[in-house]
Amino acid sequence: MLAVKVPKRDAEKTRRKLIELGVLAKGYSPKREGDFVLFPVIEPVEGFELVEAEFERTEMRPHSYREVVEVPEELRPLLPSSFDIIGDIAIIELPEELMKHGKAIGEAILKVHRHIKAVFAKGSKVSGEYRVRELIHLAGERRTETLHRENRIRLKLDVAKVYFSPRLATERMRVFEKTLPGEIVFDMFAGVGPYSILLAKKAKLVFACDINPWAIRYLEENIRLNKAFNVVPILGDVRKIAGKIEADRVIMNLPKFADRFLREAMLSVKSGGIVHYYGFGPEEDLFSEHERKIKDAARELGFEVEFLDERRVRPYAPRQFNIAIYFRVLK
Repeated sequence: MLAVKVPKRDAEKTRRKLIELGVLAKGYSPKREGDFVLFPVIEPVEGFELVEAEFERTEMRPHSYREVVEVPEELRPLLPSSFDIIGDIAIIELPEELMKHGKAIGEAILKVHRHIKAVFAKGSKVSGEYRVRELIHLAGERRTETLHRENRIRLKLDVAKVYFSPRLATERMRVFEKTLPGEIVFDMFAGVGPYSILLAKKAKLVFACDINPWAIRYLEENIRLNKAFNVVPILGDVRKIAGKIEADRVIMNLPKFADRFLREAMLSVKSGGIVHYYGFGPEEDLFSEHERKIKDAARELGFEVEFLDERRVRPYAPRQFNIAIYFRVLK
C-alpha cells in the first residue's frame, strides 16, 4: 500500500501532520526501515517521499474511555471528554454524580491508554500558597511521582506536591520561540521548571524562583536531568528577590494572583525588557482590567509600558479564559 517515508527524527512530527491532514491509514502499524519510518496513507501527500510497502494490521482499539466504561446510561452525558495526562498519570475532573463510579472510570482509562499507570480524580481546586490540590486515587498504581516529557525536555515531579499544567506546553513553546539567545530570564513562579528548563536552551542565565520547597527540590533534579546548569533555583518569596535581578525577560505564570506582583516584575526587568503576564478574564472583556492594572503599576514606579501581544491561552471555566499579555517596560 501507499506510504510516506521520513527520517526517524521526523517521525512523530510527520505522524501528527498526517493525522491533521486526515490521510493516515487506520488499522496499520508504522514500519521501520533502517534510519527511516514508513507511515501508511490513504492517498498521495504532497511534500513527502512516497513509496509502496506492506504493513501489519493492528488490533482496532477504542479511542476513548467513554466507549468502554460501564456507568448508568443516564450518567453517560456527564462523562468528561478530556483529562490531563502528566507523564504516566491521568488526572480527571468528575462531577459529584460520577464519583461513586470512579473506579470503573479509572479502569476504563487504563484499558484504553496503555501508557497510563495511575488515575486520580481532582478532589479539590488548586489552593494554598503552594498551588496544589487534593487527589483521589481511582485506579492503577498508588503513586503521584512521575516523569513528564514535553517540548524535548524531561520534568520529574509529584502531582500531589507541586502545581503543574500540561495544557500550557504550547504556550511555553511560544515563549521559547520569542526568547533571544543570550538573554537573562527571571521565572518568578517557576514550579518544577517547565519554562525555566526550556528557556535555558537559549538563555544565558535563568533565575527560577518558587516558594514551594518541593517545587525547588524537583527543579534541582530537573536541572541535572536536562543538563540545564544555567538555571539558578531560588527558594523563597519572590517579593524578597525583586529588584536584585536585572532580566531581559520576566515570566509571570501565576494567573490568579499575577496582578499582585506587577511591581516586582517591573523592578526586575531591564528598560526595554519584556514581561510575560498571565491572568484570567471573562469572555466579554478579556484584557481591559489587566491592562489597567499593568498601567497603574507602571505609573506608580514612573515607568511606561508598551503592549506587544494579547491572547487567549485556554479556557479556564465557563465563559472564563486564561489570558496572556506580553508588554515591554520602558524606564
